[in-house]
Amino acid sequence: MQTSIWLPPVAAFVISFFTSMGGISGAFLLLPLQMSVLGFTSPAVSATNFVFNLVATPAGVYRYAREKRVIWPLALLVVAGTLPGVVAGGFVRLLCLPDAKHFKVFVGLVLLWLGIRLVLDIRKSRNAPNPVAKGGEWYARTVEFNWRRLVFEFRQRQYRCKPAGVFVLSLIVGLIGGVYGIGGAAIISPFLVAIYELPVYTVAGATLLGTLVTSFAGVGFYQFAAAFYQGSGMAVAPNWTLGLSFGVGGMAGMYLGARVQRFVPATYLKILLASIIFGLSISYVGGYLVSRG
Repeated sequence: MQTSIWLPPVAAFVISFFTSMGGISGAFLLLPLQMSVLGFTSPAVSATNFVFNLVATPAGVYRYAREKRVIWPLALLVVAGTLPGVVAGGFVRLLCLPDAKHFKVFVGLVLLWLGIRLVLDIRKSRNAPNPVAKGGEWYARTVEFNWRRLVFEFRQRQYRCKPAGVFVLSLIVGLIGGVYGIGGAAIISPFLVAIYELPVYTVAGATLLGTLVTSFAGVGFYQFAAAFYQGSGMAVAPNWTLGLSFGVGGMAGMYLGARVQRFVPATYLKILLASIIFGLSISYVGGYLVSRG
C-alpha cells in the first residue's frame, strides 16, 4: 500500500473539521477512504481507525470541556455501554467478517441506517426550538442524574433522557463500532439528537469522549489478537504509521471544528453528512449486488 504523504493528514483534517461539530470523530468516513482509495481492506483497517481516534479526539474533547459543554453523566453512560460492546464487535469482525467484500456490505448497511436517521432528524428539527437563538450562557449544567433520569440545562432550557435507554443504545452501538473500527459516536450522536432531542451543542463532547475511551479498548484488542494470526496472511494489528498520519490531521480538524461549532447551524452539517453517507452506502451495497448478479 502506497500513498502520498499529504493525503492522510489533509483528508483527516477536512473530514474531522465538519464531523466533529456533530460529535463524530470522522473515522466512519476514513474507513471507506482507506478501503476504496488506498486498497486497505484487511481487518487491520478497523484497528487503524481506532489509532486515528486515539490521536485526534482528545483535541475535540478538550475544546468542548473548556467551553463547559460536556455532559459528564451522559459521557459516563456512553462509555459504560460502548466499552464492552466494542470488544465483542472486535470478535465479530475477526471471526465473521474477515472478507472485505462482505465487510463492505456491512459498512454500507450501517451507513444507510445512519443516513436515514439523519434525514428524519433534519425533518424534525424544522419546527424544533433553536438553542442558538435563545439567550443564556454557552455552557451546560447537570440538574439531576440517577438511574431513572438525566436532566441538564442548556441556554435556559432543560433537556432529559433515560439513563437505561442510553446505556442499552451505547451497548449496541459499541458492538457495531467494534466491527466497523469506529468509537460509535457516528451512530449514537445522531440517535441522541434525533430520538432524545438533545442539542448537538451538548451531545458532541460526550460522544467524542466515549469514542476516545472505547478506542483505547479497540486498539488493545486488535494488537493482542494479532499475535494469534501471525503467519495466517491476514493483517490484524493496526498500521501505526497510517493511523498516526490520519490522527495528526484529525487533531487539528477536530479542535477547529469544536471551536466554531456553535456558530454553524446543525441542520446544514447534517444535510452534508447525510449526502455523503447515502452516497457511500449506495456505492458499497450496490457494488456488491452488481458483483452477485
